[in-house]
Amino acid sequence: MILENVDVVTDINKEDFQKNYFKKHKPLLIKNFASRWDAFDQWNFDFIREKAGEQEVPLYDNKPTDASKSTDAPIMKMKMKDYIDTIKSKPSDLRIFFYIITDRLPELLKNFTYPDLGMKFFKRLPTLFFGGSDAHVLMHYDVDLGDFLHIHFEGKKRILLFDQKQSAFLYKVPLSVHTIYDLDYENPDYEKFPALKHAKGFEIFMEHGDALFIPGAFWHFNRYLEPGFSMSLRALPHKPNVFANMLYHVFIMRYTDKLMRKIFKAKWVNYKQKWAYEKSLKALGRFENKKEIRIYK
Repeated sequence: MILENVDVVTDINKEDFQKNYFKKHKPLLIKNFASRWDAFDQWNFDFIREKAGEQEVPLYDNKPTDASKSTDAPIMKMKMKDYIDTIKSKPSDLRIFFYIITDRLPELLKNFTYPDLGMKFFKRLPTLFFGGSDAHVLMHYDVDLGDFLHIHFEGKKRILLFDQKQSAFLYKVPLSVHTIYDLDYENPDYEKFPALKHAKGFEIFMEHGDALFIPGAFWHFNRYLEPGFSMSLRALPHKPNVFANMLYHVFIMRYTDKLMRKIFKAKWVNYKQKWAYEKSLKALGRFENKKEIRIYK
């Protein structure tokens, strides 16, 4: 992979953000972004454990979902306080996915204000994501194609970002928003996945209070280096063509894939994995042919 650093600032006004990042579809890391909140000291595990400790939460791990089950089926459930104690006490790959704050912990919403960056945030869905020190999230892009601000708390986190132009090099699985299951982005096997070495993206390390602007439809791989949690503030697509593409992703592509998975189970999953691999090999061949043509011109 060819990885670059994103631009990093400690502060930015709405005009500069809109001109240089939002409209250009360009990622940006804002260091210590959340530290300016009056209640910043309440964005930690202790506050969540105290307020939501008795809630039962669904948990996921690093393994791909069983082909015989729904893709959003958890591996187990646990009380929030027990989950937090577990990931703080030992290495764990257990994650909480899409914890909707407005439904489950509205008190937390009093502890911040939406940033004035010119983004029209969908205020119904501020969400939290938790992970232990061994947890990672499969490379994917969000099905709603929305831009979002990703704010991290507690331990350190590593994120890889790629735009859609890199999809073929990432081994994108057809009719899905993720890549091949056995592709390890931390220790990539370039012999098995040769196209990956040509993927151009960004590598970001986040710490407590940092915010990352991730443009809509960007591929992202999240790796918790230490126990932590993040909040995502979403802005849904506003351009007609992107909005139409979002409707296709949410209501046609996703449900077609779910139906095929329900009918054919592992056969469908394995077929798509093979299909993705073959498509990326073809893309690699086209890329290398163009490269040779440029050299010999």
